[in-house]
Amino acid sequence: MARAIWTGAISFGLVSIPVGLFSATEDHTIHFHQFERGTSDRIRYQRVNERTGKEVEYSDIVKGKDVGGGEHVIVEPDELADIAPGRSRTIDITTFVDLDEIDPIFFQKTYWLAPTDEQYARPYGLLREAMTRTNRAGVATFVMRGKEYLTVLRADGEALALETLFFADEIRDRSALDLPGAAKPKGKELDMATGLIEAMSGPWKPEDFRDTYTERVEKLVEDKRRGRETVTEAAPPEPTAMTDLIAALERSVADARGGGRKKQKAASDGASDLSGLSKSDLAKMARELDVKGRSSMSRDQLQEAVAAASGSTARRKKAS
Repeated sequence: MARAIWTGAISFGLVSIPVGLFSATEDHTIHFHQFERGTSDRIRYQRVNERTGKEVEYSDIVKGKDVGGGEHVIVEPDELADIAPGRSRTIDITTFVDLDEIDPIFFQKTYWLAPTDEQYARPYGLLREAMTRTNRAGVATFVMRGKEYLTVLRADGEALALETLFFADEIRDRSALDLPGAAKPKGKELDMATGLIEAMSGPWKPEDFRDTYTERVEKLVEDKRRGRETVTEAAPPEPTAMTDLIAALERSVADARGGGRKKQKAASDGASDLSGLSKSDLAKMARELDVKGRSSMSRDQLQEAVAAASGSTARRKKAS
């Protein structure tokens, strides 16, 4: 049974539903310790007085806010604690809004909400179904771990999800960006780009995507542990020259509409037919053929692996 990171109640109108809050996501980032190169000595961080060079006890540290001109306003930890919001016991829904009206830029982190006891399942399910029917999300605020959050509650299948949001003043104004507003695409370029998007379109299948960088880091660590040679990934492709834009779009559309299948078929005829393909093309074919360890292979290794996997696939199909 998952452990709630917060317990309280959803409140809307005169209805109160005791719930627990659970994290809906997890971080798979690989964390490293730091060492001095050439030694087994760990690097540790210390709180050091920059003037005396002496380490300072945590209890002797206060906070200072830079107010300009080299001046700081010093604030004691107790002073911050005195004005901090208390631990909220309720998620108070103040209004319901159309879920489609919320710009995705506001979404920060997702949590699950579940009733704390079976006796609260009925009002919990009632709120969930009512929001599903109306496509509404409940806007609420609550306090957790000394921080006040703006949130929306929404129905997600059989569960209620709570999304923490950025406040409006935390969203940066895009007008500060140098955007190509005056350069309106048109003509053949726009038609080709539209065609490419249509050719590459498909259903959203999140299970088809993996954190390949973490996989490569894990493989790098394992290879170094076993003393195996490590291979550096190829450099990213060069930006497309504007003079080649139409040609690049045409080739991309052709590939998306079947060129990739032709390459895969060519691979089944032998490694010699793969000699003209780039490493990125070979990597794409290797992914389609589910070649293991492809992310760390050189171009020549990829070529051999793709040819072998394609030949094996062709033989299995012929036998069947």
